[in-house]
Amino acid sequence: MGSFSPVHWIILAALVMLLFGGRGKISGIMGDAAKGIRAFREGLKGDEAPPAAAPPVQPLAHVETDKEPIVR
Repeated sequence: MGSFSPVHWIILAALVMLLFGGRGKISGIMGDAAKGIRAFREGLKGDEAPPAAAPPVQPLAHVETDKEPIVR
């Protein structure tokens, strides 16, 4: 129980070769993740101009009619 068996060492070696082998796969993966984060941030910024301020709200004019008010 204190040591790895040969099968464990083979699996560990395969994982190390997968991660660190070749032309810097980890740096390639991290570069792709950074590009994705950058694209996400640019998408949040958007190209739209900020909305123009709405004109102040004016109260409705009181219109008097010849009708009698409704009483309930």
